[in-house]
Amino acid sequence: MIPKDDETLPPVTGDLHADMGQGQEPETGLMEDYDPRRDLSSYRFPTMNLLKVYNTSDRAVDMKEQNDNKEKIIHTLRNYGIEITSIKATVGPTITLYEIVPQAGVRISKIRNLEDDIALSLSALGIRIIAPMPGKGTIGIEVPNKEPQIVSMQSVISSRRFQECDYDLPVALGKTITNEVFIFDLTKMPHLLVAGATGQGKSVGLNAIITSLLYKKHPSEMKMVLIDPKMVEFNIYSTIEKHYLAKLPDEEKAIITDVTKVTQTLNSLTKEMDDRYELLMKAHVRTIKEYNEKFIKRHLNPEKGHRYMPYIVVVIDEFGDLIMTAGKEIEMPIARIAQKARAVGIHMVIATQRPTTNIITGTIKANFPARMAFRVTSQIDSRTILDMSGANQLIGRGDMLFSQGSSLIRIQCAFVDTPEVEEITQFIGKQNGYDQAFALPEVASEAEAAPGAVDLNDRDPLFEEAARLIVVHQQGSTSLIQRKFSIGYNRAGRLMDQLEAAGIVGATQGSKPRDVFVADEYSLEKLLHSLR
Repeated sequence: MIPKDDETLPPVTGDLHADMGQGQEPETGLMEDYDPRRDLSSYRFPTMNLLKVYNTSDRAVDMKEQNDNKEKIIHTLRNYGIEITSIKATVGPTITLYEIVPQAGVRISKIRNLEDDIALSLSALGIRIIAPMPGKGTIGIEVPNKEPQIVSMQSVISSRRFQECDYDLPVALGKTITNEVFIFDLTKMPHLLVAGATGQGKSVGLNAIITSLLYKKHPSEMKMVLIDPKMVEFNIYSTIEKHYLAKLPDEEKAIITDVTKVTQTLNSLTKEMDDRYELLMKAHVRTIKEYNEKFIKRHLNPEKGHRYMPYIVVVIDEFGDLIMTAGKEIEMPIARIAQKARAVGIHMVIATQRPTTNIITGTIKANFPARMAFRVTSQIDSRTILDMSGANQLIGRGDMLFSQGSSLIRIQCAFVDTPEVEEITQFIGKQNGYDQAFALPEVASEAEAAPGAVDLNDRDPLFEEAARLIVVHQQGSTSLIQRKFSIGYNRAGRLMDQLEAAGIVGATQGSKPRDVFVADEYSLEKLLHSLR
């Protein structure tokens, strides 16, 4: 039973202290609100002087370059018989937007088709035409500046807009074409897909997202699961393990790099999601925010299993590598989390340098409505990530398109360097943290068992089909099972161990296929019958 709002909770004693915050004295009379920050009440947020200041923000707008470009645009359009009534420029950090109003009777498609001709006349790296501009009666032509500015993380984090925002998970991404700081709330997204070719700013973008959250959220209010198949991108965050990171209880490293551990961690997160939904149901609330408010007001009793729930942000770098290695075993838990987890405060950020349809499948795309696209190599890649072209015309180095729903915004991503991130993590790491990283719930281990320890009473559902496949082909190959049944390496390996234990195939022989001991299908059916 859950205590109703007007019921008196039992007095705070011994065991309850651990749930209500360590070192908390029993209250006399009415209890004060629960403070999630109490255990780390002395925690100090990172300071601004940890971020580097660049002296490019006050660079004067180059009026000569602007006027020259205006003249060239007017001249090029006139050459093709298109007259315009007005042209105005909006200067951004790396891009200048020229808005033109064509004369009545000019077809928009005619201007759109002149993209390459305008780029040639401006000698530009690549221009992008927006025809028409959403919500305006103009056509936009985005032209790269000859001297692009660096948008520093310091200028974005210290902005009044970020400092005063009251979002649940605020992320300061960079600056728009109009030089405004762009901020979004990750809880409203609720999951984010990031794509871009190698070296175009993906890793910096992920660091900008994580840095924003570290500057705004207390360790008690947010935890992060960092998955890094490349092994070197997120290693820098290992020093904040006891403050911000979440991991499996028996795991040594807080940054997950091993594919088998990734599968376990994602399955653990789905269990955490289901557990949280159960608590929400018991508390008669619909979202994590309502639940935590009730818990803070002490309307939920920790003795009944209730607990304060921090937000969990899952960041996966190089998602394509995971899909190639483990396939469905990775995709299914991610799809489940993406479909259901927003209400219980679990949000995902997934990055890939290969935005192809076999990596970003329909299931993934449907559940990741927010997209961040850095420069990609082809129009097909751009359509895969954004459902439209445009990402292939970006100029690189942090130039990106942010899509949420139907709106598409061009942003210069804030630049945060590795030494800056190191300073921030060391500043946090030197402070008192929790005893250990946030423990995710344990799930049944799917590690491969030794052949001698295989339990044939607990056979894989594909066991008999796999046995028939091996006997028909007379080839004891794990990759054959993987390919034919579209399963991950781990499951195929377990199937092969079960086949070995059943005497269908021999022991492993390095890179060679295993020996097949059953000569024909008739002998196999007799063996399978005896196993049943």
